Amino acid sequence: MEEVGSFFSGMKHVRHFTPSLFLSLVHVCLGTHVYTLNGTDPEGDPVTYDLTYEAGSRRYFSVDKNLGNVTLIQELDREKEDEIEVIVSISDGLSTVSEKVRILVMDANDESPEFINTPYIVEVPENTPSSSSIFKIEAIDKDTGSGGSITYFLQNIHANKFTIDRHSGVLRIKTGVTLDYEKSRTHFVVVVAKDGGGKLRGDNKVFSATTTVTINVEDVQDTPPMFIGTPYYGYVYEDTLAGSEVLTVVALDGDRGKPNSIHYCIVNGSEGSFEISNTTGAISVIKSPNQLKKEVYELKVKASEISQEGDTSDHVFAMVVIRVVDLNNHPPTFYGENGPQNRFELTMYEHPPEGEILRGLKITVNDSDQGANAKFNLRLVGPGGIFRVVPQTVLNEAQVTIIVENSAAIDYESSKVLTFKLLAIEVNTPEKFSSTADVVIHLLDTNDNVPKFSSDYYIARIPENSPGGSNVVAVTATDPDSGLWGEIKYSIYGTGADLFLIHPSTGIIYTQPWAVLDAEVNSKYNFYVKAEDTDGKYSLAEVFITVLDVNDHSPEFNENIQEKTMIIGSPVKIEAIDQDAEEPNNIVDYSIMQADPANVFDIDQSTGEIKLKSYIRSLDIIHNITKNKDCIWSLVVQAKDRGSPSFSTTAVLKIDITEETLHKGPMAAFLMQTKDNPMKALGVLAGVMGIMVLITIMISTAMFWRNKRSNKVMPVRRIIKKRQMPPSRTVRMEWLKFKRPSNAAEKFVIEEEVKSLHNENSNNNIQVVPVPPASPLPPPPPRPGSQERCPRVAGANCVWLPHSQACNQATEEQMSRQHPQCPRVRAQNEI
Repeated sequence: MEEVGSFFSGMKHVRHFTPSLFLSLVHVCLGTHVYTLNGTDPEGDPVTYDLTYEAGSRRYFSVDKNLGNVTLIQELDREKEDEIEVIVSISDGLSTVSEKVRILVMDANDESPEFINTPYIVEVPENTPSSSSIFKIEAIDKDTGSGGSITYFLQNIHANKFTIDRHSGVLRIKTGVTLDYEKSRTHFVVVVAKDGGGKLRGDNKVFSATTTVTINVEDVQDTPPMFIGTPYYGYVYEDTLAGSEVLTVVALDGDRGKPNSIHYCIVNGSEGSFEISNTTGAISVIKSPNQLKKEVYELKVKASEISQEGDTSDHVFAMVVIRVVDLNNHPPTFYGENGPQNRFELTMYEHPPEGEILRGLKITVNDSDQGANAKFNLRLVGPGGIFRVVPQTVLNEAQVTIIVENSAAIDYESSKVLTFKLLAIEVNTPEKFSSTADVVIHLLDTNDNVPKFSSDYYIARIPENSPGGSNVVAVTATDPDSGLWGEIKYSIYGTGADLFLIHPSTGIIYTQPWAVLDAEVNSKYNFYVKAEDTDGKYSLAEVFITVLDVNDHSPEFNENIQEKTMIIGSPVKIEAIDQDAEEPNNIVDYSIMQADPANVFDIDQSTGEIKLKSYIRSLDIIHNITKNKDCIWSLVVQAKDRGSPSFSTTAVLKIDITEETLHKGPMAAFLMQTKDNPMKALGVLAGVMGIMVLITIMISTAMFWRNKRSNKVMPVRRIIKKRQMPPSRTVRMEWLKFKRPSNAAEKFVIEEEVKSLHNENSNNNIQVVPVPPASPLPPPPPRPGSQERCPRVAGANCVWLPHSQACNQATEEQMSRQHPQCPRVRAQNEI
């Protein structure tokens, strides 16, 4: 952004404007602060700003009415709109002054060059001189300045035959380069148009575009004709008739775009025995073969171009060799020991060594013709790659040898008989005479196969309650060998095979007669099975047996389920374990079968957590529900597994319900955890007291040795006595133990008094004043018109007292005298 002028520069009155605002904006991002309107009111009143637009105009800017900050809210595009008019207004609340502002949008290099009049296809004659101009390419760029200037260049300039003027876009043939229709009829040139670059969002950007120019080369008459299919050879046999065609020569105009017609003639070498067609190039023999005096004739043939005007222009020569041969009237023939034979048989064992000769076959092949007519090839037709024949090319006669090439393919189990055809076919004769003979090889079996299982491993499952001798799985192995070599015997071995047997012939695996399977003891067995033939060749497979769990165990409760203590608001948990090995047999669901009173407890089916109904929040509600005031309730709970059939176990659970202790903190939590084991709490208390005594002794000893070592008279220190604080109240922690109906004296209260520890270390110079304990927090004020239970009194027979300071300070004797029936007071008296 470039600021050209200011908008307001001090005003004598709010209705007075400075000259019009001109802003020149380049490519600015949305949300950018582009200008700040500044105006004042001479009377000191605050002013507000506003931007409005003419009807139908796009809104490009917004203004902060109080600060005058102008922000871009819509993308600018100079190529679409290079000037924006905005009506700027300022107001002091009473008067408003407006002025039309013109904003000029400066160009940013955000447009790429574009080629016009594409696609570019150029037709150029092949005889166009080098450096000639052949086409002009034009591209435009909507940007201005350097961003709108365009330069041209070619990709792969060294690989093509063209060049381009970087400023004008004129495409030329390179200097010293010519076009050739016969070598390349089409050229593809990639042209790049690049702008001069410019700023875009603060960065210098250069854009480019590419296009492809297709240059088609036009043919002109500049190439002589040429013969195709050379060299030319022909044959005349002894039974050829006079006038028969021997062969045809073909010549084409080298200018393929607009070819001329071709005229043929024999220049020399014919000796009156051969002629050629002027238009087709067909050469014929004009004498009978017995009149030909030579065995080989060499003809010189000329091919000339005939222009459209009928003139003869360029020409070319070719040599044609014609050989006179005897008649080929004898095909190759196979012979055995007793004369001509077309079937040969042999018996041999499978898998002979590679390279071995089949000596049982005695075959001879012969062709009675002479020269080239007696040359033929031999090959075996049948399954490939098993045997090869020697020799492969024969002249007149040869002994045929068949050699083993692939021993593995000569397999009795795959094919007991191998059948081939021995083919002899002439090589160079037009008749291609041939003959065949059948070669049949009968194979004898050997023990060359190992028994093979149908799978590398077998997976089986068997219920744990299966009786001894039960079938588990059948394994199968095969041996394709014949006779005794193909008979298989099965056996098993391994650490996991003790409980199992296998039938040696059928491969059926079954359990030992005495075997007892138990999924809870061992549910996985793994061992190997062996298949062996009579020669000792064998293979192995692995067997995996899974013992399926059967629901044969009932859930069992833990031993400490008989009695539980429940604090109101907190659940208690029961747990039963099912010894079955798998789900759902070992998944236990819990339920309450019977409760006295009923409809008081809920139990979580999955976890076994027992909670009071949500409406039971205090002991008072419990006392109102039941006639039994000692808060011990009995439940009959059931643990049932999900097996089929299902097993269940019931147990009687006694729950002693109490309220949460009044005191909070780690000590209270610890005492609640040890309420059923008071000796543990006393032991921890004794340990804490011992540590405190040890710390006191160490501090006193350190102070003593410090004063003893010092030989200076210490100055008298000023002792500031603090105001004496009232003695701290005795803090009591109480808990309620299980109370069995049979023995009412088992409930007790442990009272712990927290005492202040005062350490006094004194000598001539130091006097330590003990810090008084902090006073306890006052009790919460009672609600108007209500009475609360005294925190010192808890129990079903306790009377209601006003919650007051006197209640908190009541002594044990007063409590015992006034509330003798309170269970807590009774328990204290018993202690």
